[in-house]
Amino acid sequence: MKNLILASGSPRRKQILTDAGFHPQVFPLDTDESFPVSMDVAQVPAYLAGKKMYEAVRMVADKEAVIITADTVVVLHNEIIGKPEGEADAQRILAKLSGATHTVITAVQLYNNGAYRDIQTSTRVSMLPLTAKEIAHYVERYKPLDKAGAYAIQEWIGLNKIAGIEGDYYNVVGFPMSRVYHVLKEWLLEETD
Repeated sequence: MKNLILASGSPRRKQILTDAGFHPQVFPLDTDESFPVSMDVAQVPAYLAGKKMYEAVRMVADKEAVIITADTVVVLHNEIIGKPEGEADAQRILAKLSGATHTVITAVQLYNNGAYRDIQTSTRVSMLPLTAKEIAHYVERYKPLDKAGAYAIQEWIGLNKIAGIEGDYYNVVGFPMSRVYHVLKEWLLEETD
């Protein structure tokens, strides 16, 4: 059976794949995540997932492995809200998202022996208003500095301050497994049946 390599350091992506019955080997990348400033925000995740895949295919020693890369962005009013640069920036980001609806876009690229598959998923998330005290509590307690949009839906904010979502919940966590499963099933599971 082929190896599955997750070219990402995200513990959430690894956990989702594991919970879905796969056993990825983690191969974190340190890819430059810059993109052209003129690029449409909806295209940025696919562009970055592609940059990561280009690097992963070159660096991974097991040329028979199935490789996954992904990138997630949070978009509010056509502006990409990235990972915070510190606690003050996390508080600023959450104040912007408070009481608003934003979109989480994840692009996943899969590679298998020269074949590529691209998957992109968008989910709309409506957040209830957050007080300055709630924002400070969340940032201090949960340290969301490694998360696009400065929050994780599976933590306190998701439990208490998300009014609703339209789309895939796991996309907001960081990996749209239901869209990726059929490709992995075809490439990894059916070859062993």
